[in-house]
Amino acid sequence: MKAMRAVAEIAGDAHVEAIGNARAVREYLAYLRVEKGLRPASCEAYGRDLEQFAEHVEERGALLLTAVEADVSGFMKEKRGNHVDARSIARKLSCLRGFYRWLLLDKRIAHDPTVTIETPASWKVLPKSLAESEVAEMLERSGSATRALETKGHTRDVFALALRDHAILELLYAGGLRVGEIVALREEDLHLDQARAQVRGKGDKERIVPLGRKAVEALEEYGKRGRPMLTRGRIQRALFLSVRGHALTRQWVWEMVREASRGPDGSGHKASPHMLRHSCATHMVEHGADLRSVQRLLGHADIATTQVYTHVAMEHLKRVHREHHPRGKRKQGVGNREQGVGDVAALDAAVVVTE
Repeated sequence: MKAMRAVAEIAGDAHVEAIGNARAVREYLAYLRVEKGLRPASCEAYGRDLEQFAEHVEERGALLLTAVEADVSGFMKEKRGNHVDARSIARKLSCLRGFYRWLLLDKRIAHDPTVTIETPASWKVLPKSLAESEVAEMLERSGSATRALETKGHTRDVFALALRDHAILELLYAGGLRVGEIVALREEDLHLDQARAQVRGKGDKERIVPLGRKAVEALEEYGKRGRPMLTRGRIQRALFLSVRGHALTRQWVWEMVREASRGPDGSGHKASPHMLRHSCATHMVEHGADLRSVQRLLGHADIATTQVYTHVAMEHLKRVHREHHPRGKRKQGVGNREQGVGDVAALDAAVVVTE
């Protein structure tokens, strides 16, 4: 009987812990939705991360509110041991930091268990971007395909969809928009006479995004000749519509960009909407844009998020140096090759100091 009561007591404690953790997570997600204005997809991701950490601390009979530094570091170690992607681990740590800052401000805890946990430099993954030539080729291929459909006399729906897809690609690269921002755009958000768009980003923060000539032309064509075909005479506020006249989904845009990035023979770099966003920022920095301007364009809350593009630009500079500097080339004689390697090493050392 004593053993049964002990088991029941342990089970009861575990049930209480689960309820306590679930309630804390639920209240935090409500805070993110209502007060911070985060989108449902972001809240779901945070919820999954917190539930995983809750399961981790429950294994030692603890609550999220009683977690200590060892719980956080153990959770990170466990994820690394399970070969979880470094970027995903960094995101989980960022989620926990936000959660415990909220608990601290709400006076539910006296100490933040994440405050001493450092993000290793090796976790800072540089964003992947396309070369300028790759982007230019993809956009030219999309534009040419759209013009070909018009001359061949395809159905109006097919032509309208081609105009829509080309406009999305141009907008992703010209404005550096997130995929969620693309599908949330409304027709009234475009101000093409002023070459700009009004975008609602994370936390429902609005920003003005300037647009280049090519993007404006593509959006004008879609607005005049493509979108009216897709509305089917119905009132629809969303800018980009499906063949049935409904707003597009994030998943659909991802698939469209992936297909558009492939060459005629199926080869080429498999791109994503976020890769076009990174390409926009990277190419601007490489051409001399200041970080504050890029930060405002992308809608980053913290300049530190934008600073990663200086690392990407520096890698580009090092690559250009190796290819074009007389003493950076490695195709010459042994003496020159050694000198070139030395010059590049010196540049690398300078990069470490300046970055």
